[in-house]
Amino acid sequence: MHSGLKKKILILGGSSDVGRTLIDLIDEKNYKIYLHYKSKKPNTPKKNVTLLKKDFSKITFKNCATFLNPFKNFDIIVNLIGYIDNKSFLKTNYRDIIKSLNSNFLSQLLIYKYSINHMKKKKYGRIINCSSIGVKYGGGINNFNYSLSKHCSEFVPSEMRQLAKYNILFNNIRLGVVDTKIHSKILRKKIKDRVKKIPIKRLANKKEIADYIFYLIDKNTFISSETLSISGGE
Repeated sequence: MHSGLKKKILILGGSSDVGRTLIDLIDEKNYKIYLHYKSKKPNTPKKNVTLLKKDFSKITFKNCATFLNPFKNFDIIVNLIGYIDNKSFLKTNYRDIIKSLNSNFLSQLLIYKYSINHMKKKKYGRIINCSSIGVKYGGGINNFNYSLSKHCSEFVPSEMRQLAKYNILFNNIRLGVVDTKIHSKILRKKIKDRVKKIPIKRLANKKEIADYIFYLIDKNTFISSETLSISGGE
């Protein structure tokens, strides 16, 4: 753990399986946890977790300042949001595209921006943006908007690279298929076919993913401006 006062950590999409597993790893003595969720209030084993409810798909040019007001001045930000609308390129429309971009990219980009000055003053910051292996392959046939927005999320202005001199380290993680409740709803045959494409021949488990994210939160002192694949070799 880095020396200093208790650090404020924001977990976007913290109600996900990986998010809840990640919270279990975080020591409340060292971190003040803020957990964002979209709709259903999550149960958390930690007592001193601040819950932030917000549907980022509803952000607009007019409301963005007040809409994102609770999401400022964090030391660490982890983005686990993954909105999927199951639309193909030919069946999508303007509203669908904007909703995915707002949910998976634009809101988070602004949230990062709103904490940069705070991080610079403290000479410490960690931003972990979780993307998808679908960016590498173009995504599934019905995941065009999701893959597009995740591709955008991997792009950061060149200024982010320069922020490393302030000990602000930004990294993308491309997640492969994880054994979560969402994937458990997919037909077993489809999952088996998907596993065949993974060189390690299995899905990741949520604890593995949480462990890697926690390393970048708690131990990393030198990795920055990288896109790291945690995908079993894909």
